[in-house]
Amino acid sequence: MNTKNIILELRNQKGMSQEELAEKVFVTRQAVSRWENGDTVPNTETLKRLSMLFGVSINTILGSPRKLVCQCCGMPIDDTQMSVELDGSFNEEYCKWCYADGNYTYHDMDNLIDVCVVHMAEHGFTEEQARTYMKETLPKLDYWKKHKELEDGGKFEDFKKQLIDEFNALGIIDMPKISKLNALVGRYVNLEYKLPSGNAVKFLDDNSTYLGNQIETEDGKCFGILANKDFLLVCTYKNGGENPELILYKKR
Repeated sequence: MNTKNIILELRNQKGMSQEELAEKVFVTRQAVSRWENGDTVPNTETLKRLSMLFGVSINTILGSPRKLVCQCCGMPIDDTQMSVELDGSFNEEYCKWCYADGNYTYHDMDNLIDVCVVHMAEHGFTEEQARTYMKETLPKLDYWKKHKELEDGGKFEDFKKQLIDEFNALGIIDMPKISKLNALVGRYVNLEYKLPSGNAVKFLDDNSTYLGNQIETEDGKCFGILANKDFLLVCTYKNGGENPELILYKKR
């Protein structure tokens, strides 16, 4: 699909007239008409406004001419996996796991490889194959070429260590000691908990990125921990996320 059809489809999905769209992105109705007729395409600033308004990336509006790959982990990304800046705009260079809330979440290549190896094993890679592939791929990506320039002086790593200390200080019975936190996207960890009333509730934003981990005990029970700058969450569940039980939700 090309840009003219995409803008028309997105406008119709929002239930907007050409005049209403023009007003929201500070152009004339005639400009919108020319886009939808294929006579012109929006300029860079207008594309940014359209992206924010419609909740899709500029790449999507332009018909996806670029095959986007996270420049930290190498994973192919689309709008659902793409990182978002603090102002809500898409960052087409990174996935939500590697860049969140204005922070790069991985500063150690070996740590990232350890995380990726686990996920790649679910797609048929052996550990050796996965490690070899990642060690060859990551140094070629933009982030790892210039990550020393992007370092934050260790502030994000210090924040993770602070969260780890806070989790370990909770004194939750049977919960193993926490030693590591990874970036986790809400939609993959947003479990639904049953309340005493019989209603069910979710606490997370599917589109946000959190720091967390899964820790298994010897009897097969899993502890799930999640946090951001605002809260700590601890739950238990069986493998696969079955029968989740909320243990703690604490504001920081």
